[in-house]
Amino acid sequence: MQDQPSFTQPFEKPAPAPWIHAVGLDAVLAAWRADRRVSANLVLDALLPGRAGHYAELPAEVPAAVKRALLARGIGRLYAHQAEALAQVRAGRDVVVATPTASGKSLCFNLPVLERLARNPEARALYLFPTKALARDQEHALLALLGDAGLERGAVTYDGDTPADARRAARDGGAVILTNPDMLHAGILPHHPAWARFFSGLALVVVDELHAYRGVMGSHLANVLRRLDRVARFHGARPTYVMASATIGNPAEHAARLIGREVTLVAENGAPAGPRQLLVYNPPVVNEVLQIRQSYLKATVRLAVDLIAAEVPTLVFASSRNAVEVMLKYLRERLAAHHVPPEAVQGYRGGYLPGTRRRIEQGLRDGAVRGVVATHALELGIDIGMLGAVVCAGYPGSLAGTWQRFGRAGRRGETALAVLVTSSAPHDQYLAAHPRLLTDAAIEQARIDPDNVEILLQHLKCAAFELAFAAGDPLRDVPAEAVGQALGFLADHLVVHPGPDAAGRLVYHWSADAYPANDVSLRAVGWDNVVIIERPEDRTIGELDWRSSHTMLHEQAIYQQDGEQYEVERLDLEQRKAYVRRVEPDYFTTAMTHTRLTVIHTDGQASLRGARFAATVGQGDVSVVERVVGFKKIKFHSHENVGYGEVRLPELQMHTTAFWLTLPEALVEGVGAPRPEVIDALRGLGHAMHLVASMSLMTDPHDLGIVLGDGADGEQPPAKGEGAGGGFNPTLFLFDRVPGGVGLAARLFAERGPLCARTAAALAACACQLGCPACIGPVEAPAHAQAGGRRK
Repeated sequence: MQDQPSFTQPFEKPAPAPWIHAVGLDAVLAAWRADRRVSANLVLDALLPGRAGHYAELPAEVPAAVKRALLARGIGRLYAHQAEALAQVRAGRDVVVATPTASGKSLCFNLPVLERLARNPEARALYLFPTKALARDQEHALLALLGDAGLERGAVTYDGDTPADARRAARDGGAVILTNPDMLHAGILPHHPAWARFFSGLALVVVDELHAYRGVMGSHLANVLRRLDRVARFHGARPTYVMASATIGNPAEHAARLIGREVTLVAENGAPAGPRQLLVYNPPVVNEVLQIRQSYLKATVRLAVDLIAAEVPTLVFASSRNAVEVMLKYLRERLAAHHVPPEAVQGYRGGYLPGTRRRIEQGLRDGAVRGVVATHALELGIDIGMLGAVVCAGYPGSLAGTWQRFGRAGRRGETALAVLVTSSAPHDQYLAAHPRLLTDAAIEQARIDPDNVEILLQHLKCAAFELAFAAGDPLRDVPAEAVGQALGFLADHLVVHPGPDAAGRLVYHWSADAYPANDVSLRAVGWDNVVIIERPEDRTIGELDWRSSHTMLHEQAIYQQDGEQYEVERLDLEQRKAYVRRVEPDYFTTAMTHTRLTVIHTDGQASLRGARFAATVGQGDVSVVERVVGFKKIKFHSHENVGYGEVRLPELQMHTTAFWLTLPEALVEGVGAPRPEVIDALRGLGHAMHLVASMSLMTDPHDLGIVLGDGADGEQPPAKGEGAGGGFNPTLFLFDRVPGGVGLAARLFAERGPLCARTAAALAACACQLGCPACIGPVEAPAHAQAGGRRK
């Protein structure tokens, strides 16, 4: 691994692209519109107007020291939503501020905190951020505010990287603790007696980036906050919550589910904003028969090269870690012709070490880094300075996620550029056909299920470890009866011990030896990260979560980081280590997975009658087993498949919920087509239903998995070599990709009629005859050639 660049040395200014004769965003846009190779593929070219600001004067009651700190930053008045948030918090109400990116949401919680600390030196505040990076970023701004306000007790970031002496200082005297849900869950709440002074003075709890807490993470956080509320009350505090979220469809409802009580919504944005140029670029079709389009990754790189070469600071978003590294390699190669040094363009994703990410963030702020290729890790509000453009390689999966990414550009009011480059995937092509959905459609809602039995039981164990439960005690909004039943279950399994206290009440005490919080992961099915070690130096270069290690760190995989390629020599899952060696291949690898689904319990079943046949639909609990079975070798630049390899790794199992549709055997027999073509068509139908389901639920398509099985027991289809008969009852499963599920399957079952009707309408509306990426998903040429095309 090369030494990390310091990002402090100036670099030679890049020359613009040969056909762009000036620098700056306007020059790039003019050149694109004049060039048919670009303009012919723009399905949307819209200028979204800026907006004027709406202001309010600083309230007279704000302490003089706090006013001085604000005036030192040029803040002489507040945006209207900032003033409204302050008034609601002063009145003791829980608040959620839901305004767009770069609208000054940080002051909505920083100002009430500063005001409270200035009036009461014993008051304390807790800040929760979804990532350590965001907590560290906010710490610097808050410390400066506290210092200018003359408040002696400062802010301390408390996470896994905090040294032992700083941790003691935080417990003993920190006025503000900035942390993440994981550390609160496993490092603070279980040790609350050592934090007695902090919890007894806890006045405000700040939850930033609320939109990030969806699915399993949000369900876990709701239970962590249940435990926080219980511990705070034990120490005599009842804190007010101040929450901030980028735009989602149900901010008040989502916030109320997280904290277990009603909240006041502040959503009228008073911040000014500059205009935004919105482009949707749909790469041209290169194969008319299969309707395959030009590589969207290459198209993204071409557009980003023009922007960076014209001195427009640009952030490129990719959908996967592999895509980040592939585009980073291509960008550096093409920008070399414009005299842009490699260190001026960086990658940013999970797996990079914390020090590397901090250097990249600083490089963006000081201008030494002009381009970054990132995963969703940079969607959140980390201060990365001013950017002129954001280019998304593929639809992120939700309108909310798209606008969170677009919002990273134009943070100082100037005209900003937002570009979506669509892939051949169905969701992308749907947006390419209806690009105005980006500006006109409703934003998706955030969904959690804090009462998921599997998740609730885990946190009930943690809560029992922290404080004993008396019979009849609730857990915040969980009724006492439900808590009692769960405690009885834990007592039967010898996890808690029931017995009388001094007053004769029945009390449940923690009785197991294990430390429960260590075994509960808030973000995934709990396994440790795998450390990546480069040979022969035996130097740690990164880490990946357990599930990702199966697809990216299997033996013979090409692991990519910072534009370099490493071949995995050995994956030691027992020791959580992967050993890699730097290589210079002309290909990268992508894993192939096999999914098997088995129905455990049916919670609902119904008949669905169509024009020619009746189908069966159901929903219930399922077991999903995934295994990486092999990998492909994909050649750089041409993206040809140049080989395969086998992978032998253990299975990954998950219990969740699913919705399924079983078609009658007579329908399959009546098609009169060979089995390979029937199965191919059914898989295409599944892709179409997945597209419609995710759009109808307004959820991220990655939250739903899809499997084609034989019958409602989830067995795989019969061998392709057999005829169309043989007792084949095709069943399409749409399952929650979250352990235990978050309610998506139940909603699909409830909307089963409209779901099937919309799927049929989507297939009928597509102009193709055999099926294409716009309706039933991308196809593979070999299978397509054998089957003669997917029938619709």
